Amino acid sequence: MDIMEAILTRRSIREFTGQVIEEDKLKKLLQAGFQAPSAHNKEPREFVVVKDRKKIKEITDFHEYAQMLPDAGCGIIVCGDSSKQDLEGFLIADCSAAIQNILLAAHGLGLGAVWCGLYPRKALMANMGRVLNLPENIMPVGLVAVGYKAEEKEGIDRYNQDCIHLNSW
Repeated sequence: MDIMEAILTRRSIREFTGQVIEEDKLKKLLQAGFQAPSAHNKEPREFVVVKDRKKIKEITDFHEYAQMLPDAGCGIIVCGDSSKQDLEGFLIADCSAAIQNILLAAHGLGLGAVWCGLYPRKALMANMGRVLNLPENIMPVGLVAVGYKAEEKEGIDRYNQDCIHLNSW
C-alpha cells in the first residue's frame, strides 16, 4: 500500500474477528514502532505485547475504552523509559510517534487497530503498570489493540485549509 493511501485511509477499528496475528506480522508491527523518530535519538520506547487472556481480562476490567481487546489478535502497550529520556514531553512524543507507525503498519498489512490512551490518566497508567509489572522508570503511554478486522470503514478527508497559517497566525 502506498504511504499516502495508508495515511489517508487508515481508520480506528474496534471490531475484530479474534483471529491470531501471525508472528511475522506482529514482528513487522514492532519493527514499525522501533523505526519511529525520537528526540535526540534517545529511543526510549519499549513494547509489551499482551496475548494472555487473563491479562487481557484484567486490562478490560479497568480500561473502559479497551473493551474490544479480547477480540483483537493482541494488545501492544507502548511504554517510555524515563531513564533513557527524562523530559516527559519528549518521551510522550516519542512513544506517540511509535504508536502512529504501528497503526499505519497494521493498516498496510490489512489489519485493524485502535489507539487506546493511557497517558495522562494516572489511574489507567497505574493499573497498567500493576498488570504488566512495569518497573518504576517505565511509563505506559498507550495501548494499541490490533487484529483482523470485523468491520470496514471508509477514509475521512480531514484536510482543513482554515487550520493552515503561512509564516504567522
